[in-house]
Amino acid sequence: MSETLERRAGRPAKNVLNRELILATAITVLNRTGPEDFTMAALAKELGVKTPALYHHVGGKNDILAGMRQFVTAGIDYEVFKSLPWDEATIAWARSYRAAFAAHPYAISLLATVPVTGAHPTLVMYEEVSQGFRAAGWPEGKIVSAIVALENFILGSALDAVAPPDMMDPGDFAGEVPGYTQALRAGESTEPRMSRADQAFELGLAALVAGLAGLK
Repeated sequence: MSETLERRAGRPAKNVLNRELILATAITVLNRTGPEDFTMAALAKELGVKTPALYHHVGGKNDILAGMRQFVTAGIDYEVFKSLPWDEATIAWARSYRAAFAAHPYAISLLATVPVTGAHPTLVMYEEVSQGFRAAGWPEGKIVSAIVALENFILGSALDAVAPPDMMDPGDFAGEVPGYTQALRAGESTEPRMSRADQAFELGLAALVAGLAGLK
């Protein structure tokens, strides 16, 4: 589905309005305008139709958000929990999760507070991840909390991945914060082939998975 959506994303000239086209255009509008300006009216304008025309193909904004969630999360690899040990599967899942949302960072704030009810593919992912945790010996009462803890870290890391490269640079104040500046430069030279954001993500992910492993 994602390849088709990407091919058809954009302003349609004479396309027949349908659900797939609406969702593809919704992604385009979100990526361009951000969540604050993402409205049904803005989507209809992009499609060249009146807002009521959308409701012949979608159930409303929540339905569109569910479809957008499916598009954004399509690249998340949760099947790894069927074949890899828990820690390796969790790391692989987290990396693909971060990459999926880093490609559409505006979706994070838009979808973070929308219940997953009705988002069937997302629920399927949670089912597979939960089963992977369960098979690894996790107590039932800690599984969802552990998943949410990982998601909180992953989504924050996805935003960091698209932040400016000089996000942490002290600039003209480097002389006033020598300890921090020295640590920053040391980190840059330790893994020169990795971005600062990637280094932070890998370090944090390793620490988080190791810490969670001790809670099983």
